[in-house]
Amino acid sequence: MSTLAEHYQNVCQRIRQACQNSGRASEEVTLLAVSKTKPASMVQECYQQGQRRFGENYLQDAVEKITALAGLADIEWHFIGPLQSNKTRAVAEHFQWMETLDRDKIAQRLNEQRPDHLAPLNVLIQVNISAEPQKAGLAPAAVAQLAAMVDSLPRLQLRGLMCIPEASEHESILVGQFQQMRLLFEDLQQQYPTIDTLSMGMSNDLELAVRHGATQVRIGTDIFGARNEQPGVA
Repeated sequence: MSTLAEHYQNVCQRIRQACQNSGRASEEVTLLAVSKTKPASMVQECYQQGQRRFGENYLQDAVEKITALAGLADIEWHFIGPLQSNKTRAVAEHFQWMETLDRDKIAQRLNEQRPDHLAPLNVLIQVNISAEPQKAGLAPAAVAQLAAMVDSLPRLQLRGLMCIPEASEHESILVGQFQQMRLLFEDLQQQYPTIDTLSMGMSNDLELAVRHGATQVRIGTDIFGARNEQPGVA
């Protein structure tokens, strides 16, 4: 077994164990393999292990991989980085999911640019749950308004929420932020039947996120190895 395959299987086992410890079925939590900066060959190797969902931050790099791996018909690409309004077309045309929506203008452009022959673009609203000024995302109080707008756009499909919690070693801080996200998520579920995804939890805190209601965890480092980048979504 290759190193990547071993790492991937270890992460899958961690997720299964976290679900078991939390009294949840393992099917309730999906894995998004964060493949940003990694070559298409590593994505393909991970695909061969059974992984289908991959997260990308950088558009040019991502589109090259998406094109190279176009023969993998059931692969699913999630955009999980900051998105400028002049670059929305690439996401609208190449991805199945946009996980970092936090502005009306981006939503409108994605809706306008989504090709008619593709299914609606699945959308998660990014919440700045830690209220850190340097982070993207909406304040919790602003989520309802953007959710209503997304729900009105025919080429977008509102699926849930995403957050990047505070980089804290204090578990109580993370727990508080994960609990807030779960409450926001459950509130949205009462209003929109399509809401089913709460994306939170990364390599260092996936067990805690699963315990507090995550339905998707985003793991990069523990599958593909470390990157020389600022921490964000892996």
